[in-house]
Amino acid sequence: MSGPAVTRADIVSAANHWLGTPYHHQASLRGVGCDCLGLVRGVWRDLHGEEPEPVPAYSPLWAESLGEESLAAAALRHLRPVPLDAVRPGDVLLFRWRAHIPAKHCAILSAPDRIIHAHDGACVAEVALTPWWRRHLSHAFSFPEVADR
Repeated sequence: MSGPAVTRADIVSAANHWLGTPYHHQASLRGVGCDCLGLVRGVWRDLHGEEPEPVPAYSPLWAESLGEESLAAAALRHLRPVPLDAVRPGDVLLFRWRAHIPAKHCAILSAPDRIIHAHDGACVAEVALTPWWRRHLSHAFSFPEVADR
């Protein structure tokens, strides 16, 4: 691409189109089913077209069993790192549940205090970025070639 292809508002709008999509592990089909990674993958496709690499099968406990920062490493291959204190709407946030395990949940920041994410047992939803979520925030990334306006 040659120059900014999308704005932060485009990213948030794309994520909003996934609201209400039922949770389904490893899926990424708007309105049918997705998990947290499937949501980010779907927004990527909405903005950039084809996904940059295939996603291998993974279990719900993959982070604990592998013990590697696989999600963060994949994000680093295709997204741009952002300091945690500089996140902006449209950024992809990664969370870890405990200090000793890798990040295994992702969301898209929709407003300074809101995220859009998918989690087991619920539909894709926009929720408050509460102190609990902020304590578990481990990484942040920006989609490539985002216009910062």
